[in-house]
Amino acid sequence: MAVKNQVQLITYPDSLGGDLKALNSVLTNHFSDIFKGGVHILPPFPSSGDRGFAPLTYLEIEPKFGTWEDLKAIGEKFDILVDLMVNHISQKSPYFQDFLEKGRKSEYADLFITLDKVWEDGQPVQEDIEKMFLRRPLPYSTFTIKETGEEEKVWTTFGKTDPSEQIDFDIHSENVRQLFTEFFINFKKHNVKIVRLDAVGYIIKKLGTSCFFVEPDIYEFLDWIMDLAKSLDIELLPEVHSHYSIQYKLAEHGYWIYDFILPYRVLDTLINKNSEALLDYLKNRPEKQFTMLDCHDGIPVKPDLDDLIDTKEARELVDVCLDRGSNLSLILSDDHKAEDGFDVHQIRCTYYSVLDCDDNAYLAARAIQFFTPGVPQVYYVGLLAGENDEENIKATGDGREINRHNFSLTEIEQSLEKDVVQRLLKLIRFRNEYDAFNGEFDVLQSSKDEIRLLWKKDHKNCTLFIDLKTMKTIIDYVNEDGTTTQYFV
Repeated sequence: MAVKNQVQLITYPDSLGGDLKALNSVLTNHFSDIFKGGVHILPPFPSSGDRGFAPLTYLEIEPKFGTWEDLKAIGEKFDILVDLMVNHISQKSPYFQDFLEKGRKSEYADLFITLDKVWEDGQPVQEDIEKMFLRRPLPYSTFTIKETGEEEKVWTTFGKTDPSEQIDFDIHSENVRQLFTEFFINFKKHNVKIVRLDAVGYIIKKLGTSCFFVEPDIYEFLDWIMDLAKSLDIELLPEVHSHYSIQYKLAEHGYWIYDFILPYRVLDTLINKNSEALLDYLKNRPEKQFTMLDCHDGIPVKPDLDDLIDTKEARELVDVCLDRGSNLSLILSDDHKAEDGFDVHQIRCTYYSVLDCDDNAYLAARAIQFFTPGVPQVYYVGLLAGENDEENIKATGDGREINRHNFSLTEIEQSLEKDVVQRLLKLIRFRNEYDAFNGEFDVLQSSKDEIRLLWKKDHKNCTLFIDLKTMKTIIDYVNEDGTTTQYFV
């Protein structure tokens, strides 16, 4: 199965109508010709936190979202993408709960990284830890085994609590590989076509390294899981938030990657009305990418764009975003802040709000995304031109909730009446159906307050023109009969 070069939706299982059955009905009734590329359903599994990203298992669907049959039914009409957190699983998972009960006697003990697998005597060495890229003060947590009262230290890369909520897998263990095989077979059985490997950069723990994207070791695991996926006709999408050069290494190895640079580049272009940096970037990026502008987290800044942005200019852009109601996720580790202290990890907002709810600017942003080579993903809030959800932030205390509004069926109907949404749907249809997007891409000579991009295949071609002064977007395209049509986006 090849990934389709058409537009995909990203949504939570309960964000468009309340559950998977409602999602299926919304997709069928309103978007059957829109998301021909498929739908990325953010984790629909039972989870102990992080809005699904701390799954207990991948063999069940969270009952409040529905059943495997509901997911399978969506997969009969749309290619489904789901996440697999290859680095870790919830502390509340049946596997780790059994380990907490029985310790080393548990049949699941080998799934986890007890510290004797890293340091022979099981005693952590501070000098080694100092070399690591840490996501919490220490890379392990201490637990007490119920049956024996003994303490066990196990590796935990992520987690805001102590002990951590997320327990790392030992990807060298045959038992872990057997478990992943079980997960993939189950995905295949229920019409899952693409699996995103979440947090894959952290899977290798090796003394003397940063324990992040450790080469060449990481490729041994990636090749193994790629062979597994291929044998089941499933595509893989590794997810790595890091310096762009690491992404490009994955691309060189033939993997799909995420374009985490594009959202910031487009925002900078439209706010500062200058296309130079964007067009330079578009000339030199790998083409085998998934593109997005918005997602369930935020617009990536550091470390994804390290060495690509001037931090003084970035600070000015961030200030505009803050004026428009955004909030920020910051880098915690001093080592990863810029020399001048710039520490913005992600800008959290809806993409429509950060463009000042300007319909023309928003459509220009989407036109750039759709003309950029790759598979375009549209987040459900962006699809409905949703605005920053301040109420949600107040209710939860989580700044990410600004862009996680759950739409009722009534709200979906109301959003579909908005002119900007209808214009976006028309643009998506054009991107899905015009054959030149399967051909050759070119960045045309443009002055710095313009954007000119071209796709051509055989006698078909289409040119995107954006005037950044007026935010006017025009697509000229050749019809079947050789005549040209001008499409005002």
